[in-house]
Amino acid sequence: MEKVGDIEREDRRVARRRLLKSAGALAALSISPLRFAVAEDASSSAGASASSTGTANGADITGHLARYMVSARSAPLPDAVMLACKHRILDTFGAMVSGSRMRPGMMATRYVRGLGGTPQASVIGSNVRTTTINAALANAMCAHSDETDDFEPVTKAHPGSSVVPSALAVGEHEGQSGESMLRAVALGYDLGCRLLMALGPDLVRGSSRSAEGTASTFGSLGAAASLARLNELQMRYAISYSAQQVSGLWSWVKDKDHIEKAFDFAGMGARNGVEAVGMVQSGMTGVFDVLDGTHNLFIALSTKPNPQAMLDGLGSHFYVTETAIKTYSVGYPIQSPLDALLTLRKQYGLTPDNVRSIVVRIPPDAEGIVGDSAMPDVNCQHLVALALVKGAVSFRDSHDVALMHDPAILAQRAKVTVQPDQSLLDPNAPRGAKVQVTMTDGRTVEHYTRFAPGTKENPLSTDGVNAKAHDLMAPVLGTAKTARLIETINRLETLKDIRELRPLMTT
Repeated sequence: MEKVGDIEREDRRVARRRLLKSAGALAALSISPLRFAVAEDASSSAGASASSTGTANGADITGHLARYMVSARSAPLPDAVMLACKHRILDTFGAMVSGSRMRPGMMATRYVRGLGGTPQASVIGSNVRTTTINAALANAMCAHSDETDDFEPVTKAHPGSSVVPSALAVGEHEGQSGESMLRAVALGYDLGCRLLMALGPDLVRGSSRSAEGTASTFGSLGAAASLARLNELQMRYAISYSAQQVSGLWSWVKDKDHIEKAFDFAGMGARNGVEAVGMVQSGMTGVFDVLDGTHNLFIALSTKPNPQAMLDGLGSHFYVTETAIKTYSVGYPIQSPLDALLTLRKQYGLTPDNVRSIVVRIPPDAEGIVGDSAMPDVNCQHLVALALVKGAVSFRDSHDVALMHDPAILAQRAKVTVQPDQSLLDPNAPRGAKVQVTMTDGRTVEHYTRFAPGTKENPLSTDGVNAKAHDLMAPVLGTAKTARLIETINRLETLKDIRELRPLMTT
């Protein structure tokens, strides 16, 4: 009878042969200008799975992705990508800190406080320290307590709200540098958005699945695995554990309290990805090739998958540069309508007294999200009326439920009609909007906002991101601490240890 040690040594030899064999195909694929690292010695891991590698055509998507994930943690980011990462990290900190004082964030913090756990990472806006899994869950729910976090227009993912909390939790526990966090965040955005591109975002939504919930686990996986410094074999296993947890249903649209939505969009994925990485770190083994062959993730979740989309442009096409940072803390389909209305208001001196009616045209898929909601920050009619009355949409006003019953706002809301418009189904500008205003003197004026402020086509400056973050965080952290936190994130690449952020983000 073979001894256990003999079996383990043979498993390690098999794993090493697989890694070396799959690495040999890399040059032929040429999927990235980055220099890929040769797979690390699998002898430090437990035995490899007995399953075969590769899809039917030998693509080995899992292996190529795992090797890229290993190499990306040491590959310098282009300057523009590094700046985009810092902007998204700061923007997500603004969402987390402000969200920590909103009901979903407060309930998440209370929940993980009750769980206790080894003090590995901090819960933002509080004095709670808990496990990385619990901290990622709570911070991610804080990040999507509201409609403040960023948004990727093509996939409809909200990557920042799961990626940044996961990077923060694991990075704090591991004592990683700010530069490592930047690279981890870039990787997380790539994995989350690319998974949806490989599945087909519209196919996901067409099956009653939530694109946001589907992407968030892989976004978290990318960030957490990078900062945990997994080797290639461990990356393969972590991909598999994450694939098993990918979830999310379109039923989130029925959540009127934004609590389950905060979990569905962000908390669930952050928890899943960090947990997958931690399980593999502890020595757990898994499936070697979950993205390939029979029963793989793509064919399980899509009727027409394109697995190659997970790999195309890796290392040159960074999704973190493509997400939109919201100018207004409201549902993303309302960004363009507000911009259009406020542009017309300024240009033509619109007031409640000289406006007879307002027609807002939005893409058809947006109507079910923001057409008629009980939550003020995702109700297009209400917010357009608010913008007409006040000339701006502040964080406080966009969340003030009492304003939904204010007679002055209601009088203007009665003038607003929201209509789906098939012509706005533009894949190159999926969240544009047209606003037409008929004035009391009979004139009709119209504005089309194809790209709202904060999109890659119409980006916010560093000063603009700083200003938004300051407005969101100062009421919670105070002006002085907020200013130091913003300054530190703006130079995150110089930070030797992410733990230096801890006193600036906790209370």
